[in-house]
Amino acid sequence: MKTLRTLGRVALLGCFAASVMSAPAWAQDAIGVTKLTGTLKKIRDTKTITLGFRDASVPFSYVQGRTPVGYSIDLCMVIVEDVRGELGDDTIQVKYVPVNPQNRIGLVADGAVDIECGTTTQNAERRKTVAFSPIIFVTGTKVLAKRSAKFKSYRDLKGRTVVVTEASTNEAAIKAISTKENLDIKLLAVRDNAQAFEAVDTGKADAWAGDDVVLTATAAEAKKLQDYVVVGDFLSYDPYGIMYRKNDPELDALVKRTFEKLAETRELARIYEQWFIRKLPSGRTLGITMSPQLRQIFEAMGQPTE
Repeated sequence: MKTLRTLGRVALLGCFAASVMSAPAWAQDAIGVTKLTGTLKKIRDTKTITLGFRDASVPFSYVQGRTPVGYSIDLCMVIVEDVRGELGDDTIQVKYVPVNPQNRIGLVADGAVDIECGTTTQNAERRKTVAFSPIIFVTGTKVLAKRSAKFKSYRDLKGRTVVVTEASTNEAAIKAISTKENLDIKLLAVRDNAQAFEAVDTGKADAWAGDDVVLTATAAEAKKLQDYVVVGDFLSYDPYGIMYRKNDPELDALVKRTFEKLAETRELARIYEQWFIRKLPSGRTLGITMSPQLRQIFEAMGQPTE
């Protein structure tokens, strides 16, 4: 018969083995079972997660007062909480870094930004450099102009000046359509959405080619929203995703688990409604209902059907 001391050792070893089996990634690393790599190791070591944000992409990512807010920011903050839980460290701090269309991909790829929370279209070319979360929104290129211009279609822009944000998919789309249909559109490339809107508002450009939802939101936030209109057919297909580093399987798996949880609990739909259906912090309401396409994407992630 085994002695009590022997039984105690067996029980102790059993508890130790169970703790190893159930330990989060940070604890397993500490006892040498699993070594963290990539972004999660960087976050654990620095006790900081760096989020990239856009300062004028209503309602996805913009500055309200001094704080970044928006649909994309809220989704990123859920990821942050799951990272804290995975690493077993609630003291991990959030550092915000402003990004723009010209530098956002490079900042993520180089490690200066851990997760980009903006309006970045995921496509095959970009996936060669960075990784993306499941799709969070589907939009496409349209045109914003002053209502007094009476534009009905992109064809009315022949010979006109159109402002775009540099290095955006919108810039590529308007260039392609101008070349294809011999429209001789003159492009004015600027750094961000705020400068693009200002170019139309001050008459430097006849129209702004951008993502439909951003154009609609910007017009809604304008002091004289009745002065602007979004017109034309979609000139591109732009599915947004949260962006992070490529070849980082631990972070990639965590992000996908986060989105599955958000979908299954309907929290993903609730966050959508908060920013697209309900009043924005400014008091304005966009009233952009969820498209059937986006609803199907959320349901594929596990959101219950209505």
